[in-house]
Amino acid sequence: MAAVELPALYVDNVAAIVAVDRPLLLNRDPGPGETGVPLEWLVALEVLDPGLDGVDRTATKVWVDGVLAFDGSVAPELQPGFDAPRAEIAESADTLRVVLDPAMTFASEATVAVRVVSATNGGAHALDETYSFTAEDRTAPKLVAAQATAQRVVQLGFDEEVLVTDPTAFYVVPVGLPAVPVVPVSATAQGTVVTLVLDTEMTPDVAYQVTAAGVTDLRDNPVLPPDDAAMFTGFRPPPPAARRFDLWPMLPRHNRRADATGDLYRFIACLQEVADLLLAEADRYPDIFDLERAPEPFLDLVLRDLGNPFPFDLDVLGKRRLASVLVEMYRQKGTAVGIENAIRFFLGIDITAITAFTGTTLVLGESELGIDWELGPSDRFARYAFNVEVDEPLTVTQRTQIRAIVDYLKPAHTHFVDLLEPGVPPVFEHWELGISELGWTTDLH
Repeated sequence: MAAVELPALYVDNVAAIVAVDRPLLLNRDPGPGETGVPLEWLVALEVLDPGLDGVDRTATKVWVDGVLAFDGSVAPELQPGFDAPRAEIAESADTLRVVLDPAMTFASEATVAVRVVSATNGGAHALDETYSFTAEDRTAPKLVAAQATAQRVVQLGFDEEVLVTDPTAFYVVPVGLPAVPVVPVSATAQGTVVTLVLDTEMTPDVAYQVTAAGVTDLRDNPVLPPDDAAMFTGFRPPPPAARRFDLWPMLPRHNRRADATGDLYRFIACLQEVADLLLAEADRYPDIFDLERAPEPFLDLVLRDLGNPFPFDLDVLGKRRLASVLVEMYRQKGTAVGIENAIRFFLGIDITAITAFTGTTLVLGESELGIDWELGPSDRFARYAFNVEVDEPLTVTQRTQIRAIVDYLKPAHTHFVDLLEPGVPPVFEHWELGISELGWTTDLH
């Protein structure tokens, strides 16, 4: 809570309010319900009697968290522990101001209760009021636990919400041997959890220690030793229940018995880690082929393997949907249903109709040479030509995509002539008094 200096203060309106209660407790600093109060802050308040009696100083007492801090009936009035140099008592005809300077700072995030008891001179009116405020947070966050959730992922749990201030200030050190050294390459925070991504796979079942130095809470309190470190066990991918692939039991028994120093066992443990990693990669193949779980690069490979003929830019969800229906699109190729379904899939537009093309030709007895003479298509062209109709105006991109879809899915011997869409509605010109002229700018509509 920083002090604010106002360059000027303007009062536009002043309203007189008749106080019923006497005396009044006002000008409290910190105020009731205030949060984030600095731990070294004062406790200031004023007792005011709006009447004619005045405040009875000897009847005024102040408690802070249940500890008597001011007693006007004894000397000294300021009690020990609240009489530091900044404390003061000021009294006027109708006001008693008390400023307490605690010798001990408030505890971090503590809720401090202040009780004030006073009365007017003569004791006709009394005051007994309690209010509270909350001190600022200066408690450092604590690293509660760490757990490996994947071969290259470690999640750190803190006791409060945190922020990552330095992604390079995380260190992971193996405690057991043999173990592969790992280095965090990225760190992201979400609530109370920080996720670390490592540069390589950690050794399964080996103890690691992680130290998080680049973390603060939402109040910029950094994590401090010894609450910045935690232990976790290297992630081991779950193997199939019926598989056993342990290299050590595969060795002849006399070789295992002759290993008095344990060097052979440790060497086989290094080979076992490589074998486990290879088997884990093989176990991930179903996830790669599964269209619902495959990473985006593998989705591109799946579409390429299926011979995706559409050059459209799709997001990850669009690629998954296309890979799931592309074979069915191939089956419907060359049909009107296939064209309609493909346009609906990519653009969300319903085709009104796919109609046979009818070109303007010469009409005997009606067409005039040089006026409406148009050379129509041949019978063979007209027999296999068609138009596509939609019931909504299209953008330039939509027109290009629809033409690409139709050109690919139409039968090879047919001709896609035109894409018909609603035209611009006609604009009628109404009569305007003093402007329109009968027979000249007159339109009947």
